[in-house]
Amino acid sequence: MTAAAPTPWLSLRGIHKRFGPTHALRGVDLDLVPGEALALIGENGAGKSTLVKTLTGVHAPDDGEILVEGRPCRFPRACDAQAAGIVAVHQETVMFEELTAAENIFIGRQPMRGTGPFQWIDWARMNREAQAALDRVGAGFAATTPVRQLSLAQRHLIEIARALSQDARVVILDEPTAALSQQEIREFYGLVRGLKAQGVAVLFITHKFDEVFAVCDRYVVLRDGASVGQGAIAEADEPSLVKLMAGRAIEHVYPPIADQRGEVVMRVAGLSHPTEFADVGFELRQGEILGFYGLIGAGRSEAMLALMGLKPEARGDVEVAGRRLDIRQPADAITAGLAYVPEERQRQGGILGFSVRHNISLAGLAGRGRCETPLSRGHWLSPAREESFAAGLIDRLRIRTADQHTPMSGLSGGNQQKVVIAKWLGLNPRIVILDEPTKGIDVGAKQAVYQLIAEMVAQGLAVILVSSELPEVMHLAHRVVVMKRGRAVAEFARGEADAEMLVAAASGLSLPPREASVAPVFHFRTELAA
Repeated sequence: MTAAAPTPWLSLRGIHKRFGPTHALRGVDLDLVPGEALALIGENGAGKSTLVKTLTGVHAPDDGEILVEGRPCRFPRACDAQAAGIVAVHQETVMFEELTAAENIFIGRQPMRGTGPFQWIDWARMNREAQAALDRVGAGFAATTPVRQLSLAQRHLIEIARALSQDARVVILDEPTAALSQQEIREFYGLVRGLKAQGVAVLFITHKFDEVFAVCDRYVVLRDGASVGQGAIAEADEPSLVKLMAGRAIEHVYPPIADQRGEVVMRVAGLSHPTEFADVGFELRQGEILGFYGLIGAGRSEAMLALMGLKPEARGDVEVAGRRLDIRQPADAITAGLAYVPEERQRQGGILGFSVRHNISLAGLAGRGRCETPLSRGHWLSPAREESFAAGLIDRLRIRTADQHTPMSGLSGGNQQKVVIAKWLGLNPRIVILDEPTKGIDVGAKQAVYQLIAEMVAQGLAVILVSSELPEVMHLAHRVVVMKRGRAVAEFARGEADAEMLVAAASGLSLPPREASVAPVFHFRTELAA
């Protein structure tokens, strides 16, 4: 006898949403069941964000029904969705850093004492109830701890504790692990399983298939705003999900990277900062991809910022093309041929309200860049030159945009990343630093970025790849430098180390001895076991 299907707590039936001529959602159906995690899968621009905003009361659907326990329901405002028990935890945590964890959990709804105009916050009750919510998610820190002292992973726990303190029936996790270390991700898996065990329905949005298979029970795939597939995770595999997402099979996500390394283009020695990193050194060759791997807080991004003149307290010896540099501001690095694509593309890499054209030309406006054709005539920007400059890079990087005047905010995550990269490639750099270049983009966009990196090194550029994605650094980098607590502790050539060895080096763990015939060659630096 077949077991009855579980009863969903919340259902969407035939949801449509339009923004002018854009049909963002096209008849989407899904069910959220208590004690289950549903993976919402789709490429950038597939409609996932619009669906989340519809569930949380930010957008009202144009057609279709939202059913709560089988009854039609509408959420005119975000607070109405929260009152119904639907809470979203977003990738970017928004908190008041000077307030405590408890104050952030109860912001806007603090328990009060007294009556009428004579009311005050019941601090003891607030701290007590916040601590109970934090203990429920295994936070391990006090509710009275200021948020500024907490890591990104701990801030995510506050967000989830906030949801549970509101008796959430549905928790939406939107790219929750994008900035977490491997250990923090494993701990996060346990948290999701704990939510399921407590009868919470989880909507899990991620681009990482290992996460989907680790914690989710069912999946729904969106493509171009429509549901194109759903089913049980136990009956799915990665290739079939990718094909549903993209409408095609995506073979060979990682392109072949030839080893055609040339002369040394950059030498760094003794690069140090008073508080963030110490004695970082390496050589970088023409046509090489040098990977930097480490846990969150290892100092990788901070060292790269110093190379770009954004850490003025840093000191060290830096040579580019045999010439010693004194980099005190970004213009010094840019003039020497360095380019930097930051981890936070929307906050640091581009200006979302500016057009694609203006974003691409930004780096060439300072006058000290390396554009073959200046963008200005005298003291004035030449619109014709800017248009030609942007058109060439849009075509070269295959940026999908309606036209040059489209705001950067109107592009998918993958195309936004291409715009940020285009801004620098237009300056003909010698060295490109890519910091988490595929963070928050889907597998199809990742493939495009990887292909672009392969083309860069084939053309003789040198690339520094900072990444928390183990497969990324292992497949793309010719060499990988592992950092731990602000120091470079190990270096591996491609093929010399597996994922376990890289994680062990980054976390300071010791590995059991291996057979001599298969043991890789280690190039240890200092403090590997510290």
